[in-house]
Amino acid sequence: MFGTSGIRGRVGDEVTCDLALAVGRALASEGYDRVVVGRDARESGRMLADAAVSGLRECGADAVRLGEAATPTVARSVGWLDADAGLMVTASHNPAPDNGLKLWNPSGKAFDERQRETIASRVREQDFDLRAWDELGEVTEWDGAAERHATEVVRGAASGDLSVVVDVGSGVGQVTAEALRRLGHDVLTLNERPDGSFPARPSEPTAENCRDLSSFVAATDADLGIAHDGDADRMRAVTERGEFVSGDLLLALFAREAANPGDEVAVPVDTSLTVADLLETQGVSVSRTRVGDVYVAERATDGGVAFGGEPSGAWIWPDETLCPDGPLAACRLAGLVSRRGSLDALVGEVDRYPLRRGNVETEQKEAVVEHVRERAFAAYDDVSTLDGVRVGTDDGWFLVRASGTQPLVRVTAEARSEARTDELFAEARGLVEEARR
Repeated sequence: MFGTSGIRGRVGDEVTCDLALAVGRALASEGYDRVVVGRDARESGRMLADAAVSGLRECGADAVRLGEAATPTVARSVGWLDADAGLMVTASHNPAPDNGLKLWNPSGKAFDERQRETIASRVREQDFDLRAWDELGEVTEWDGAAERHATEVVRGAASGDLSVVVDVGSGVGQVTAEALRRLGHDVLTLNERPDGSFPARPSEPTAENCRDLSSFVAATDADLGIAHDGDADRMRAVTERGEFVSGDLLLALFAREAANPGDEVAVPVDTSLTVADLLETQGVSVSRTRVGDVYVAERATDGGVAFGGEPSGAWIWPDETLCPDGPLAACRLAGLVSRRGSLDALVGEVDRYPLRRGNVETEQKEAVVEHVRERAFAAYDDVSTLDGVRVGTDDGWFLVRASGTQPLVRVTAEARSEARTDELFAEARGLVEEARR
């Protein structure tokens, strides 16, 4: 039921009001007595949030409704309101027909595997503690969450006078523009009006989806472009020349700024060698995790981890919060550019290695990865199965893993030369195609 990023799927098929009702009931029955509930801009979010709140109340829990809010706003609000859990109705960067549910702890960390399985078990078994008419939970609303979020992300952040273009992507990340303005920046927004059909561009902030942002920044005197996904947990960036910055390069820059010698940085297994090579020069080590912000956040709870991030655009500063926070990342990046110079120059300081990522569609993703695992152990010396199958070589690596949210097997390869990257990618892709026959 739960993937690496909560529950996601097509509305009316995998994701229904029955499911949202059951998750609400399960949370309350498990003892989460006060739950913060928010949703992104998808129209289906209204009914799913209503159903989840009904389930919470049926089993005696109180619900605090935030209405439309960014995922990091909901995650942070759990602690601010002294609540026991957060429930965000969102499919994040997935397309408009999808929706989902993601659960949060007071620390800002998403529910871990054990917590998710506890809720899933109650849903499967219909094991709910339904209450009598006079024991139902109460519902209240809080309209101060976005204001509090903006206040928090600017606290301690560097002020500046950059010209910043923020592409909200028709999502719920408007707090970013407000926070940047409070820091003194001149902010122009694109696609600011929330619309869960995502009419301007697809929700996921990829280079292709953000071409309008890149073109606009390059054609103006803007210093920086910022892009969010539908729920603003992800943040991606565009340089003043209109270059869309790869997630690995952005991860390297954030990590270099956050970590000191002797610290660790938590990154998933599909992260570029660029990050480790750059951090090694300043005595910082890389700790690899499974792919998924929840796993990066879990590692970030270790005392020596100064920063955690995913190339997809999820950035975690554990001294602030354990949730990926797009508005916080935007403020940190603007501060970095204000202090250190242009983003284009900063990106130019980092070595780039050719890295290839691709997907293979299959409904048998687990069986395919298991076949690759068996072949890899027979053919290679350096094999890790922390998440999927990662094969290391003297001059590069490749990774084959099942997507946690879609019927895909993801293939990644990297080396320090283009030709070797192509060879490793072809090897990995060949193993996957062989398994599909």
